[in-house]
Amino acid sequence: MVRFSNYELIEALHKNSRTSFTELAKRFKVSETAVRKRVKKLESEGVIEGFSLKLNPKKVDFIISIIGVDALPESYFKVIESLKKKREVKSLFTSSGDHMILMECWNSSREKIKTFIRNIENMEGVTKVCPAIILDRVK
Repeated sequence: MVRFSNYELIEALHKNSRTSFTELAKRFKVSETAVRKRVKKLESEGVIEGFSLKLNPKKVDFIISIIGVDALPESYFKVIESLKKKREVKSLFTSSGDHMILMECWNSSREKIKTFIRNIENMEGVTKVCPAIILDRVK
């Protein structure tokens, strides 16, 4: 029996989450049922939380940004909870390194991103906001 690892399966789904179970089964030389069961198991364990799409920043009519945020230690969790509620925040991460919090944001115009950043800067407990506009995805 040929085995395939969770890593191989996740890597394949990361490249294209629309790949059919049948196609994955052929690639890994296993049954379609084996792939389906493995994906369902990974979903039920919370390893796979959902499937998403990949956008081409040059083709969309809105601005995609990655924003680093730092906060006072006593305000850290309150800031995270506030950011989670913002419609513009598509992904939110806690991190080590240059910033305590990283987020992917979508805004419909330059004016709206400027307002959004100002609002983040004015949140209680926020000490630093470092936005970067995504120009192109290279991988």
